[in-house]
Amino acid sequence: MTDSQQPPSDAASSAARQALTTATNSARSGARMAVGTLFAGANVLLDLGVRVARSFPEEATTNGREIQLETPDGEMTAVALTATSVASGDVRPMGWWLPDGSAPQVGDDAMNAALKQVGRSLFVVQTDDGPAVATTGRAVVGADALGPGDSKPLIAFAPAVLPEQLGDAAFRKAHGVKYCYVAGAMANGIGSVEIVEAMSRAGMLGFFGAAGLPLAQVEAAIDRIQASLGDQPYGFNLIHSPNEPQLEAGVVDLYLRRGVHLVSASAYLDLTLPLVKYRVAGIHRDADGRVVCPNKVVGKVSRVEVARKFMSPPPAGMLDKLVAAGFITAEQARLARTVPIANDITVEADSGGHTDNRPALSLFPGMVALRDEIQRDLQYVEPPRLGLAGGIATPASVAAAFSMGAAYVLTGSINQACVEAGTSDTVRQMLAEAGQADVIMAPAADMFEMGVKVQVLKRGTMFPMRARKLYDWYRECDSLETMPTAARASLERDYLRCTVEEAWASTRRFFETRDPAQIERAEKDAKHKMALVFRSYLGQSSNWANSGEPSRRVDYQVWCGPAMGAFNEWSAGSFLAHTENRRVEIVGRNLMMGASVLMRAAALRAQGVPLSPTATAFAPHTAEELDSLVNGADGAGVA
Repeated sequence: MTDSQQPPSDAASSAARQALTTATNSARSGARMAVGTLFAGANVLLDLGVRVARSFPEEATTNGREIQLETPDGEMTAVALTATSVASGDVRPMGWWLPDGSAPQVGDDAMNAALKQVGRSLFVVQTDDGPAVATTGRAVVGADALGPGDSKPLIAFAPAVLPEQLGDAAFRKAHGVKYCYVAGAMANGIGSVEIVEAMSRAGMLGFFGAAGLPLAQVEAAIDRIQASLGDQPYGFNLIHSPNEPQLEAGVVDLYLRRGVHLVSASAYLDLTLPLVKYRVAGIHRDADGRVVCPNKVVGKVSRVEVARKFMSPPPAGMLDKLVAAGFITAEQARLARTVPIANDITVEADSGGHTDNRPALSLFPGMVALRDEIQRDLQYVEPPRLGLAGGIATPASVAAAFSMGAAYVLTGSINQACVEAGTSDTVRQMLAEAGQADVIMAPAADMFEMGVKVQVLKRGTMFPMRARKLYDWYRECDSLETMPTAARASLERDYLRCTVEEAWASTRRFFETRDPAQIERAEKDAKHKMALVFRSYLGQSSNWANSGEPSRRVDYQVWCGPAMGAFNEWSAGSFLAHTENRRVEIVGRNLMMGASVLMRAAALRAQGVPLSPTATAFAPHTAEELDSLVNGADGAGVA
């Protein structure tokens, strides 16, 4: 403001006093509030107790002029009005920051420290030394705001963003968790009971990797988890088994009998009757008339056509079969037509194990559009939520997922390198040394004949090459007996380490308890017999890795995606670079905390604040350090 401008009129000053009196008389004692009014050309934003004020428009004020304002108790308080000029080309401040004892700090280190205090509001203010950052004080927001006393122009603002606020609150409520963070169900018990327990106790969600395990071992895991966790959240895997349908049905019956109410349905190419049976078991209306499904399904998908089925109600034909079998009533079938198969959909991008290697940046928005289309048509009371998996390994990837609208994030490969994972120390070290390019696709044991592949680690193992060779032999030969002499010799020497006859005898014993129908079929179909023997190598290769069998190290099958390399790059040089320090809780907390920091940084960038890599860096922190960043109430506020 220039000296030539005139002071406010008596009418404007009177209006200001009236505005304050009216506002404060309606507030509770001791409260603070801001009121914007416009009286006779006077624009005023006042804080109760006159601690903050936006002065009159520039054309009606004079720097340093005091006006008398009346407080609720009748006392008169003098407020000095201050204005600043805006140089041509400068960005006009968004408001004013008022100090609370601590001066704002300048520099990248100060910005980094402020961003990490995720439980406090962050203010970027203009000082004589340039932009500075503060996490205390209060702010008055308004494009034409003017401030009193030693206030400073407010350039940008970032709210407190706690890790437990990231994601969808409905997901946290539905599953009883603190964080929207999930550990996926890595097969063969790699997603161990220890992982499930640790995740649950940390306020996160973990799924036991039941795929590939005999029913007795799955039930033993249920015994332990239910005894140790009680009502705390946990889930189990339900994998599509097109070659062993009776196994899938047996797992569902086990879950229903033992009261397992949450499953992660993975590798499904289509819906199956056992999956639908699990979903609709016990469906009913509650006292308020709402449809309740006791069993919840998290569908893991990477294709739109499969996602559509999980987001839709159960197929009418399958419901009719369940009614005919007496498993549900006709009324329950009618209720089932009002709910989707899955409450939550994990959109699986480029992950370890079963994957279509889809890029998350294009896959997830497409799934969101599909969900929205289905919701418009079917009008579910509770629309399916979408989470993101595949490549989730760093604070940046977690922040990106939540920025795209993910309700939750799911990690996999990085948990396999943690001490709780059901694998060997040898595998953990192999994973800790992996880069993003050290992965490759190889034939899958469970869907071998269909040509389905899984993503595995290629560094330090010959499994990918040998698995591909097995599939080549399967396509080229009609039986074990018709294999070329050299190929059969290599099979027995390098893969089976026994004769073909001995390998079949061992395979036969395995399927006698797992799925006897496979033996009957193999005795009639020589090519299927060959497939079962080949699958025995593929299946055992994972067991050798999990147990750390030293004589079979070159045959280790280790499911892994590029996320593992990304995590190693991020944690390099920190305590998390060492496998003995990698625990699922501390890994999860670091990723969520780092995401909170980066989302606050993104808010500042969106307001035009330039931030250097040093200012936004977030390296792994210990549990104690993480606690210190979130403890304490936010002492800052915005009016």
